Amino acid sequence: MPPSAGDDAPDFEALLCDGETFRPRTLDKALDDDGAILIFDGFVFSAIAQNWWRRYDDADWGEFPVPVYGVVRDGPYSINEFLRQLDSPFSIFSDLNGDAAEAFDLLVERQGMAGTKTPRRAVFVIDGDGEVQYAWDTEEWIHPVPREEVEEAVEEL
Repeated sequence: MPPSAGDDAPDFEALLCDGETFRPRTLDKALDDDGAILIFDGFVFSAIAQNWWRRYDDADWGEFPVPVYGVVRDGPYSINEFLRQLDSPFSIFSDLNGDAAEAFDLLVERQGMAGTKTPRRAVFVIDGDGEVQYAWDTEEWIHPVPREEVEEAVEEL
């Protein structure tokens, strides 16, 4: 079961991509003093991912007082190209083997993609101590993130 509000966020290590470089980073080390937002998606160049990451940027999530990180199953070079093409202010973890998604209990087999597992779409607002303050996930690939709820959770950090 994915973590809920009040649970400790599972730690993981993956390559964190910023559009130019990538470096191994644990979630614990990626949190700033006030925390971070973690957004799980399938693959970066899907139309769904492009749509949502543009929406997060349009909603000024890059201006949050905490970093916003994605977690996807793509490699670091494609993630960096994705971030460059969107001119995105965000960074994304390359969860190529699905370890982060598995730690958060989000990994599911994709219908029509035999043998391919990706995380369900999910958002976690995590405080600086690594405690989940807000959690949302869905099995619907196109269901919108409850933006207002996420923004309220960030305000409470």
